Amino acid sequence: MTVRNLDAVFAPKSVALIGASARPNSVGAVVARNLLSAGFQGPVMPVNPKHAWVMGAPCHPSVKSLPVTPELAVICTPPETVPGLIGELGARGTKGAIVITAGFRDAGSAAGLKLEQAMLDAARPHLLRIVGPNGIGVVSTASHLNASFAAGNPRAGHVAFVAQSGAVVGTVLDWAGARGIGFSHLVSLGDMADVDFGDMLDYLANDPGTHAILLYVEAITQPRKFMSAARAAARLKPVIAIKAGRSAAAAKAAASHTGALAGADDVYDAAFRRAGILRAFDLDEVFDAVETLAMRPHVGGDRLAILTNGGGVGVLATDKLMELGGRLAELDPSTIAKLNRVLPPTWSHANPVDIIGDADGKRYAAALETLFADRNIDGILVLHCPTAVASGVEAAQAVVGAIGGHKGLVLTNWLGAADADGARKLFADAGVATYDTPEKAVRGFMHLARYRRVQDQLMEVPSAAEFTPDLARARRAVAGKEGWLDPIAVQEILTAYGIPVARCALALTPNEAAGKARELGGTVALKIVSPDITHKSDVGGVVLHLAGSEAVRGAADAMLARVTEAAPSAKLDGFLIQEMVARPGACELIAGMAVDATFGPFLLFGQGGVAVERIADRALALPPLNSVLARELMMRTRVWQLLKGYRARPPADLDAIVSVLMRLSQLVCDLDEVAEIDINPLLADEKGLIAVDARMRIAPSQRAPGSRLAIKPYPQNLERRVTTEPLGDCLLRPIRPEDAPAVAQLFARLTPEDVRHRFFSPLRALPGALLARLTQIDYDREMAFVLFDGSDAIGVSRIVADPDNMRAEFAVLVRSDLKGRGIGRMLMQEIVAYARSRGIQELFGDVLEDNALMLALCRELGCAMSSVMGAQGVVRATLRLSATGIRSDTDSVLRAARQN
Repeated sequence: MTVRNLDAVFAPKSVALIGASARPNSVGAVVARNLLSAGFQGPVMPVNPKHAWVMGAPCHPSVKSLPVTPELAVICTPPETVPGLIGELGARGTKGAIVITAGFRDAGSAAGLKLEQAMLDAARPHLLRIVGPNGIGVVSTASHLNASFAAGNPRAGHVAFVAQSGAVVGTVLDWAGARGIGFSHLVSLGDMADVDFGDMLDYLANDPGTHAILLYVEAITQPRKFMSAARAAARLKPVIAIKAGRSAAAAKAAASHTGALAGADDVYDAAFRRAGILRAFDLDEVFDAVETLAMRPHVGGDRLAILTNGGGVGVLATDKLMELGGRLAELDPSTIAKLNRVLPPTWSHANPVDIIGDADGKRYAAALETLFADRNIDGILVLHCPTAVASGVEAAQAVVGAIGGHKGLVLTNWLGAADADGARKLFADAGVATYDTPEKAVRGFMHLARYRRVQDQLMEVPSAAEFTPDLARARRAVAGKEGWLDPIAVQEILTAYGIPVARCALALTPNEAAGKARELGGTVALKIVSPDITHKSDVGGVVLHLAGSEAVRGAADAMLARVTEAAPSAKLDGFLIQEMVARPGACELIAGMAVDATFGPFLLFGQGGVAVERIADRALALPPLNSVLARELMMRTRVWQLLKGYRARPPADLDAIVSVLMRLSQLVCDLDEVAEIDINPLLADEKGLIAVDARMRIAPSQRAPGSRLAIKPYPQNLERRVTTEPLGDCLLRPIRPEDAPAVAQLFARLTPEDVRHRFFSPLRALPGALLARLTQIDYDREMAFVLFDGSDAIGVSRIVADPDNMRAEFAVLVRSDLKGRGIGRMLMQEIVAYARSRGIQELFGDVLEDNALMLALCRELGCAMSSVMGAQGVVRATLRLSATGIRSDTDSVLRAARQN
């Protein structure tokens, strides 16, 4: 389950507190006080047979005796009582429970796990949702609900804070209260027996009172659900996460460079990045993030102007900006000219804009108003150092007065004590973000800049990558195998995916090695083959630049002696003879893959070579990759600067590297048996690239195909050829991000009336954000089928399912000159068949009442029609899929859909 019945937790009409107490400072007493003092408008019903009254409210002896059925129950009783209470509440119709009690999974015992399962089993028949156990509860300020034992009631605000740690929730609440910062929701998830981060992200993404989401994460339990929910939420509002347990998670032993280089925390970082989540690294940064998000500043990029009355603090802010990857804005010459007119001659004449220590409010305001007009500036940080000749409060008043409609561009830091406190209160009251130090202010700016960068990246259109691997060849190479593959099998798989690899041959003896070297011709490398030796060069198992068969024979004899002495227990399977690849000046890269315990397969790219662990230059990403994601992965490494070329060295073939990363990603998506890949070195220069050494480990999987991936890949099995009456043979397939240009061209061939019918607005062109949203879909929750006549998109049908996969909204679009030819009906049949295969029970779509063709199609398909409340001229078409509905013209549609 996901968001189903969560309204009963965060906006209930009635609440029962099971285990309410009159004993001072007990959990039951604190929760009762919070529930009764927060202003909740519905009945709050304490339950405890030992009390007649609790905090002035009548107390009931049992759940059975409650006068009304509570929508929400808060449970503080001993753990062994909880499953029975959940069953009793569910039978009465309660839809949500917050279990504050500990002693379940957290107890670390079989008895605790058994109790937790019994609790879930009791809830399941009634669809009753459980937050916890082992948390401090839930606060929802819009509902005036404080169902927690936190100290006090928080202010209302627009930031939601969700954490596994109740102590962290309490700490953040206490800190925010002193700052006058409010929240929409505070949620302590505890052990996440039921409601988890994915559920909360889905709920909060659609909560109009929440403008930003902050997460404190100790562990993710359902990675695919989390990734889908996080990607959806981060498109709509900023999501910031702090991950606890970083150093412990990083200690991971693995048998390849890829596994050794990547700790579990690195994979979390890659997952957060892919989902569009910004990351904080300590509680101090969490507090700053709350401050930033609460004031809702908005910046358009990472170019910062710094306005200060002290040069030193301007330098500190600049240092932090450079450290975090931001940019000092280049002031336009006209801006400098205007500043020359309003500032004293001794101002800095550059950014940071140092307006000198005697700056009064008038000077601050004049400089700030000038900076607002410069289009080279994405945000402005205003700093103030206390001086004896000017009032900090007066300067703050002037800044607030000058900001006007530019509030979202400005962040502030007033240093000092008494004057600074007054200034900070002025900024807080005016809704202007303010920080304790220049460095914290810059960090707040970079949170916003990175969020904007993520949003911009979402709108980038990947280049088309038409590539079909020889999957049959690859499957033959892994069939029946387990453990590390022999080099020839590795070469077969890489070749099947079009990844260039050096020619090689296997030999069992030194004499056979000499013969294989003669067959390969030219200069060769000789390497030991052993499943027990990870790094061959460490035991003398590599000899390069051997010319001639006799040189190979002698080197093989010597190698056997060296390796036997260095690794006497290792099993030796012979020798690998490989052509020497002469690429002087080429960059040595590493590309690989391993499997994380939480997020499944991940990809690694960085600088390779024998010192790869020492260099530690790598970046990680979750598959699947497209060209934009592959290039972004490369750009996060230091070796990227070398790959771009320098001095007399030409740039490497960057497109070829992107292609290899995408093919490696496809390999990981296709072959569930592949557990580890290590390509090192992968030589890259202006002529292209080639894999010189590669290892691959196979571990047969019992899971459903593709289920190990945290992000559902493109469902290629749904592609098929169809015959349409007006056009003949066409390709019907799921939409891909690379289809954005084709969809834009389809839009351009719509009549204004058809545009209005589909988008309910007279758009002249598809905005970039909308185009990206239509083509970059989450296949785990959405589907869009696009019909192609050659390279031209002529129609699209789509569904977007709710997080519970119960209902989905549909839409269909056909090129205007082809309407009325059966294409729309075929596209609708395809999407309905797919929805049925997913178990979706109901489809619905809103149709303008003058869209006669679409209304007729909906009626033909058996949709029920109704008016949409509050939307004049709009008809809702609803199709129940659990009853008998339409049938596809061919069984292949349903078969293909069911395979997914």
